[in-house]
Amino acid sequence: MEILRNLNPIEIQKYQANRYPWFFLDIIEEIKPGEYAKGYKNFTYNEWFFPPHFEDNPIVPGFILTESLVQVFIMTFLTLNGNKGAIATDLSSSSSSFHIEVKPGDRLDIESKLFSYKRGIAKGESIGYIKDKVAVKANFIVCIPSILNKFKPRV
Repeated sequence: MEILRNLNPIEIQKYQANRYPWFFLDIIEEIKPGEYAKGYKNFTYNEWFFPPHFEDNPIVPGFILTESLVQVFIMTFLTLNGNKGAIATDLSSSSSSFHIEVKPGDRLDIESKLFSYKRGIAKGESIGYIKDKVAVKANFIVCIPSILNKFKPRV
């Protein structure tokens, strides 16, 4: 498959259903469909979640970091033929680990790998880096319900 490069938010949203305020990517730098994706999110002080989390020491909430990781991960399989624009649902986020705080002004570089994709179910991992240091890691199992449902037994 052809490697895709430098997808901006409008191009990314052609592949995935996430929209403001739950869309957390700035750029997808590179995707090899069915294998890997690399992208990033710049966190600015103007993000809607910083004022309440925490006023005297703002950090990115863990669920925002995890969602950013999964949004890069789903690009590994939503870019496969026939999957563009499909709704993807998180079945499992496991082995999440947070290593350093992410603060306003940080750029989270995310690298995702697809381990397997069968019957609409994708398994893989994402790692987020701040200045080459691991900030957050997670493993994911995500499905495309419209594909998965075709394999359910009929009752």
